[in-house]
Amino acid sequence: MQIIKILVTLCAVSFSGIGMAQSTGGHGGHGGGSSSGSADCIKAKISRYTPEHLAVVAPGTEFSFAASGSNGPSHIHVSIKQQPIEITIEDKDTFYLVKGKLPVEIKNSVVRISVSLKSKASRCDAEGGWLLKVSE
Repeated sequence: MQIIKILVTLCAVSFSGIGMAQSTGGHGGHGGGSSSGSADCIKAKISRYTPEHLAVVAPGTEFSFAASGSNGPSHIHVSIKQQPIEITIEDKDTFYLVKGKLPVEIKNSVVRISVSLKSKASRCDAEGGWLLKVSE
């Protein structure tokens, strides 16, 4: 009878030790590890280009795109041929609708509308754009 009590006690201690090890291991991801650092980053994004990439357009054509994850309207910058472009920005709650016009001086050329979005964390900034073929 004494042997059975000892075996039951040893089994109970062994199982509780395994349970504690599993429990401790299961909570390792809840601390301040790398997963919490990426949660702080909302990557800025440029989408919904109009006119579409490589479309043929006239000089002075209006263009637009959606910008999300930006730190605000003052952190959205647009340029063409390394020259800043005047833009208007509408707040649509979950994104900004950005509009601008191609310079009327640009004719018979392919241009890139370059966009820079600054977010709250610099590692989450975005740069992008698209090409348009400008006719005469």
